[in-house]
Amino acid sequence: MKYLNQPIFLRQEATATVRTIKMSRRAQAGNQIRGPHSALTDFLASNNISAARIRQDYERRVAEAARQAEREGRENGVENEEYEEELESPEQSKKRKRKEAATLVKIKQSKEFARRKALRTGEPDGDDDAIAWGMMYQKARPAPGQLENCEICGKRFTVTAYSKTGPNGGLLCSKCSKELGDEEKKPKAKKREPKSSRRQNQSNLLDGLVQHGALSLVEICVKKVADNINDVEEFGDLPQQLLHRLSQILSKRRVLTPRTLNLFLRPDLDFIEIYDCGKLETDDFQKIFAFMPSLVNVNLRFAGQMKDNVLDYMMTRNSGIKYLQLDAANLVSDACWRQLFRTSGPRLESLKLSNLDSSLDDESVQVMSEHCTNLRRLKLKECWKPGDESLRAIAKLPNLEHLSLNFLRETKCDNLVEVVEKLGPNLQTLSLDGFHDADDRFLETIHSQCRQLSKFRFADNAVCTDKGYVSLFTDWPNPPLTFVDLSSTRDVDNQNPDGPPEPVGLASQGFIALMKHSGSKIQALNISSCRHISRAAFEEVFAKGKTYPHLKELDISFQTVMDDYLVNCIFRCCPAMKKLIAFACFSVRDVRVPAGVALIGGLSAQDNIILEGDYRGELPE
Repeated sequence: MKYLNQPIFLRQEATATVRTIKMSRRAQAGNQIRGPHSALTDFLASNNISAARIRQDYERRVAEAARQAEREGRENGVENEEYEEELESPEQSKKRKRKEAATLVKIKQSKEFARRKALRTGEPDGDDDAIAWGMMYQKARPAPGQLENCEICGKRFTVTAYSKTGPNGGLLCSKCSKELGDEEKKPKAKKREPKSSRRQNQSNLLDGLVQHGALSLVEICVKKVADNINDVEEFGDLPQQLLHRLSQILSKRRVLTPRTLNLFLRPDLDFIEIYDCGKLETDDFQKIFAFMPSLVNVNLRFAGQMKDNVLDYMMTRNSGIKYLQLDAANLVSDACWRQLFRTSGPRLESLKLSNLDSSLDDESVQVMSEHCTNLRRLKLKECWKPGDESLRAIAKLPNLEHLSLNFLRETKCDNLVEVVEKLGPNLQTLSLDGFHDADDRFLETIHSQCRQLSKFRFADNAVCTDKGYVSLFTDWPNPPLTFVDLSSTRDVDNQNPDGPPEPVGLASQGFIALMKHSGSKIQALNISSCRHISRAAFEEVFAKGKTYPHLKELDISFQTVMDDYLVNCIFRCCPAMKKLIAFACFSVRDVRVPAGVALIGGLSAQDNIILEGDYRGELPE
């Protein structure tokens, strides 16, 4: 009843309060969500720690740090003001001035003063005393115990007696001081002296070059020019041998471009020898014949972009060409070759064509034999189209002295015999490669017809027998050969690696007969892959007491009987030896190689096996 007698606004307030209390109890009792608690949650709850308390503690620490920094700044300002306001006695003032004057004199005599004064050149003249005073009153090093900012990282730290000075004169904290000290302790990289690369040394070995001592001055100059070929504007009046050497080096490095080609184009020259024309275009070939109208000797290798219009221009422009060598000119048609032979054939004395797979057929060779009657040297290598008809046409060339053939088409032995019968008496060099059907009749024809040969190559044949080679070299009236290549003349049968009972290819007796006939004059010998030569034959040929004074290059690759003993015998019997090739001779392991000899192959081919001295293999009895 008392409640009902209260004013209306009091009753409303009481009702709202009761409603709020009920809702709070309901929320605490009915709507509370419970779940698992972590160990950290229980610990914080037991110590009465909440998120609000953590934030309050953080804000309190930040405020205290700000007040402390402000207090330190105010105290430092008061100390500076007190120091500045401190009065000096007359004696102290005179003493201070004397010290300042002495210090200024020392500063003006220092190198730093001279450097700073020199930096002021071009500016208005200033007083030297101003520079000296500025140097004297630079910021001094803070005393130990004071606070300072690190020059590198900017961190504030306490200065000690061991604090290091940074690159710009400031102080460093302990961490930056340690890092700077570690960098100073690192050893400086030593400058390596220039040396020739291993790859270049191996390349020289494969070329048969063994360099002792410094290069000649001419060779050094030529290589220096080749290294800076892009900066060269012209060669001037270089002699022919140096131009040829430069062409070789630039071709090997594959840097012969249309720009560098211009360096070789001189109207007064009668020769052009470019060994790598792979980067030249059709217009570049035409430019050669346009700039050099007096050409007599033309040697262009890898001339893949040479076309009919280039040869047409050459026929009308260059009428004095006598020696022509073209390689990989596959874009020249058969009709153009025939026109060349008809127009320029009577003047040609040497013709060398190689790597032709789509032109130069039998008909073109027949036209060549009809019109190129003054040819003394003919070389057709890796030509796909010529065959038996070409051999019969070549046999009609009356003045031929040097013949080199390598056809990819199979030919008959009778046609090859006909070539030797007709041309043999005049031949001085004969090089035949890949004529698989030639038999002992061919060797007999050489024995009976050839009397002036100095070079003989007959490679890649598996028909001629060892008896045929014995008959060839026994009582042969021909003078001793200087160059012999009988590589890969052996029986090919994987099921019978030792060969048939009757040896096929160059075997032991044929090798002995060859060395008896030509051993006194021979300079280069290639018997690689002649696997039927026995160890006894090598021991007999290179026995103690025998000497081959002119033998410089020898290829004995794939001779399985070859070992260290036989190689030492070769070195002993060949005092002029410069290059010995012994690939796949797996028993050649620890050979002492004489100075100046390049041993290529063997198990130690990757090592430096060039020794000093004149050792020639002193062998036990």
